[in-house]
Amino acid sequence: MDRTVQLTARPVARAFAYDPPPPRRSLHLRAAAVLEGNWTGTSTVPSHGLYPHQWSWDSAFIAIGVRHLSPLRAQTELETLLAAQWGDGRIPHIVFNPSVPLDAYFPSPDFWRSSTAGRAAGAPRTVQTSGIVQPPVHALAAWLVHCADPGLSRARSFLARVYPKLAAWHRYLLHRRDLGGGGLASVVHPWEQGMDNSPCWDAPLARVTPAPARSFRRADLAHGSPEDRPTDLDYGRYVRLAAEYRDGEYADGQGEFAVEDPSFNALLIASEHALARIAGELGATGTARHARAERLTAALVERLWDPAEGMFFCRDLRGGGLIPERGVSGLVPLLLPGLPRDLAATLVRTACGPHFGLGSSTRLPPSYDLLGEAFDPHRYWRGPAWSNTAWLLERGLRLHGERARADALREAVLETADATDFAEYVDPYTGEACGATGFGWTAALALDLLHEPTGHGVSTTGTGTFDGRGLSDVSDLSGTDGEAAKAGKGGERG
Repeated sequence: MDRTVQLTARPVARAFAYDPPPPRRSLHLRAAAVLEGNWTGTSTVPSHGLYPHQWSWDSAFIAIGVRHLSPLRAQTELETLLAAQWGDGRIPHIVFNPSVPLDAYFPSPDFWRSSTAGRAAGAPRTVQTSGIVQPPVHALAAWLVHCADPGLSRARSFLARVYPKLAAWHRYLLHRRDLGGGGLASVVHPWEQGMDNSPCWDAPLARVTPAPARSFRRADLAHGSPEDRPTDLDYGRYVRLAAEYRDGEYADGQGEFAVEDPSFNALLIASEHALARIAGELGATGTARHARAERLTAALVERLWDPAEGMFFCRDLRGGGLIPERGVSGLVPLLLPGLPRDLAATLVRTACGPHFGLGSSTRLPPSYDLLGEAFDPHRYWRGPAWSNTAWLLERGLRLHGERARADALREAVLETADATDFAEYVDPYTGEACGATGFGWTAALALDLLHEPTGHGVSTTGTGTFDGRGLSDVSDLSGTDGEAAKAGKGGERG
């Protein structure tokens, strides 16, 4: 090499014992990078390897976070999902990407056969979907996305276009899925409730004859530890239920599995309040929707609340009675503004007590009872903690005046997301990462919490306010005095 080149060349960087460690990118930038990496151009996948399609309630949570980066992209996320809505109003739990190979995920489009088996229910002909649903977070997401940039939303007529679809979705749940006759929506498959492998499903699933293991090939075992995933026996029961629903042309009320779930219905109630806000934005009155949300709250308490145990339980409509398993689903109704004060206080005590250990023995709320026989800190929904349920409980704590606990939970969610590279779920005791990393809703909800100032009386971004304004007083939301609103008594809130 020429001597001049040697002298002027940049020296090779060498590590030095006293150099500070390289700066780590901020949590905000890393969350944004996850969401950018999972973006397909029209929607966001939860995880490219394990979940390579669009999932219904994932997209709602993702839109809530993405609105802080790009309100337009958040609107597109929801619009893409709603474009696959069925004629009967249901929003399918998966919208399949036709460019993804069939063997990348099971059950694949050729299992669900939506365009043929779902023809009577109005399944779209040009988009392949599943035939079951997931929790109705969508109206809440749509309202929050609107609030992120009302000018853009109005210019694109975003709410005017999605409102009829969301109203049809709620009609489907309130009429076609009121299988118990008590006003609440039922789920007809564990996958619909979202907490797929919860011990809450063990009793009703025990009646289901599993499909033979040789009749299906699980793609999920290639992307995670088999000991953390549902067993083949459980998966066989899931497949049997889904196949029978499909073979019945997706008609509701005929299957062996029908359960009223507190979390599913709490999210429906929250979204009814959000639909009332959307109606108001569009120049209509939301009074009827607020009233419906209050009636649903009363039905939830009447049918699913167990005062002796201090929480909500699932009701098995085929086996009869409440299912005596403590899942995190039974705490989620804390996010409801119409929940009576004594019930809200009891739910907080239960969440912080020995069964869930929030704020003491656990970093994040476990998905299942710490003292339950089926508890497993790593097995899918049988104990691990998830960011979406933590986010919902953080909203509920903040709404009902538990600011210190809400702030502590917020910090725990952010610290865990940071330490685990946005893991799908974590060990509730240690925070150890489980499942996929770079998970969509973990990044999105961390991003949302980063935009939430601590010590706020009422969340500006979360469930309970259903608002995007910087409100700090509950009375601003309800038209009632602040104390009555905190007590969950009277007034219409969205």
